[in-house]
Amino acid sequence: MNTKKISIAIDGPSGSGKGTLAKKLANKLGFIYVDTGALYRTIGLDVQRKGIASDDTESIIKNLSQIDINMVNVNSQVQILLDGEPVDDEIRTPTSSIYSSCVSKIPEVRLFLLDLQKNIALKNNVVMDGRDIGTVILPKADLKIFLHADEHDRAQRRYNELISKGEDVTYEKVLADMRWRDANDKTREIAPAVPAADAVMLDNSGLSPDETFEAALKIVKDRLAL
Repeated sequence: MNTKKISIAIDGPSGSGKGTLAKKLANKLGFIYVDTGALYRTIGLDVQRKGIASDDTESIIKNLSQIDINMVNVNSQVQILLDGEPVDDEIRTPTSSIYSSCVSKIPEVRLFLLDLQKNIALKNNVVMDGRDIGTVILPKADLKIFLHADEHDRAQRRYNELISKGEDVTYEKVLADMRWRDANDKTREIAPAVPAADAVMLDNSGLSPDETFEAALKIVKDRLAL
């Protein structure tokens, strides 16, 4: 007997902490965590590696047929492989963020990944995070949360994350890149990064990851009775 799977969509801008939140919720609920932003970052990384410019749309589209990208379930988390190898660290650099935002504007790229993401949710209970999960990928998600925070809070979080990984960056550069990406993601013609009409807005400015998790868990329990 088939049982309907439960899907929770977590959307929000860069540095809002949606990935950390989604992982915590998935772990607490025993769901699969899917980081959709990592898919776009992986395509961006592949484009980088092949020397294709981030604004060379024609070459990026042609390259889609050459990308070897797969998703595997590792400890209840979907891990992305590029050419058979995990690329978690490489796709988190500032340059990869820029490439990710550029390729995500291309309709052919979004279509290329759409079925991959939808199929995971059809087969599993999922917490999926990104920028258009509640509006495009899972428009019928059982719960949609849009996580947002003050841009300076978000930039500081991303800066701390990059520094902890040994990246040579400045706070000012991280903030500038974030502002550029915010504007780029919000104004793109295809699936702009905006809240779904039925999303629950959660402002986590000044909140720790644990405090954000507790606030979101309360929303989950109130809305889904889990």
